[in-house]
Amino acid sequence: MSEKKNAKRAPAVSVTATKKGHGKKKKRGLFSWLKNLKLSQNIGIDLGTATVLVYVQGKGIVLEEPSVVAIDTNSDRILAVGKQAQQMLGRTPGNITAVRPLRDGVISQYEVTLRMIQHFIRSACKNMFFPPRVMICIPSGITEVEERAVIDAAREAGAQKVYLIEEPTAAAIGAGLDIYAPNGNMVVDIGGGTTDIAVLALGGVVVSESIKIAGDRFDEAIIRYVRRKYNVQIGERSAEAIKKHIGAVYDHPDPKFVEVKGRCLSQGLPKLINISSQEMIVALAEPITAILDAIRSVIERTPPELLGDILRNGIVMTGGGSLLYGFDRLITRVTGIKTRVASDAVSCVAIGTGKSLDNLDLLHEGTINISREKKVRL
Repeated sequence: MSEKKNAKRAPAVSVTATKKGHGKKKKRGLFSWLKNLKLSQNIGIDLGTATVLVYVQGKGIVLEEPSVVAIDTNSDRILAVGKQAQQMLGRTPGNITAVRPLRDGVISQYEVTLRMIQHFIRSACKNMFFPPRVMICIPSGITEVEERAVIDAAREAGAQKVYLIEEPTAAAIGAGLDIYAPNGNMVVDIGGGTTDIAVLALGGVVVSESIKIAGDRFDEAIIRYVRRKYNVQIGERSAEAIKKHIGAVYDHPDPKFVEVKGRCLSQGLPKLINISSQEMIVALAEPITAILDAIRSVIERTPPELLGDILRNGIVMTGGGSLLYGFDRLITRVTGIKTRVASDAVSCVAIGTGKSLDNLDLLHEGTINISREKKVRL
């Protein structure tokens, strides 16, 4: 009888064990879900005219996309953001518009910028329970109204708190300079919309200048040159491709050539031309001269003690525009100060913004009033 009772009870024991196993699996699944869920994140955004880079604290740069948005004008619906939208530039039908909502380093189309920031925040911060704290990098020559537009756009896009940092400060930190030391460092950051030049010491900007001449103006200069010399019209994307492949501001020992397709203005037909890197020196002369004048202006206003430090430490260049062939050598020749291009120059501003997230708790939320601080410095 006891053996029969044991035989009847055996299946019940195995069933109970199986149920317990399922319970453990459910608990493990819940724990793994909770482990992946993050309450909040700190993110840094390099809100560039040409490219937006997003830095997530603890991860590094997680997103790098062009600052382009494609919109359906009939329904006011965003069709694509970033690389997909960039491919549509100059190729859209009547009801679709591909736009760049940032011009000269500031917001030119508020609603489109807001939705673009919202898209990038959501893409970078997945499995997030609370909205992130966001630090945004802006040009040093920005006005108070433009500051407020950036802050309001970021808050409406879903940021819990918004902090601002000047581009040259972020660029210096990203380039590995010790800006808190009691000696001077000079940074030239050439982005898509603005060139920011600054002398930094003891954690602050001593002298700075921001001009709205940078990568976009380089493209425009190339378009004008090709039209003037070859009577051929090319688009922005073609000009940017020329700049990236053979862009130069100094004599190249081994000249490079690139084939360019455009429309002949006299015949109205497609035309293929060859352009050399030597021609780029002539094409880019006007915007490059303006940047050199701005660098000289900052040097002239720099206190003598810091100028001695800069002569010793040299000038550091960051941003995509600094990658033009021979730009560092040209600045060295004009100023007499040794100049070098930072490693990973394109990402320096984003990296510096990301590193500044470690000190977020020490900063005040909202506007740093960069425009007012600049007036005090001047």
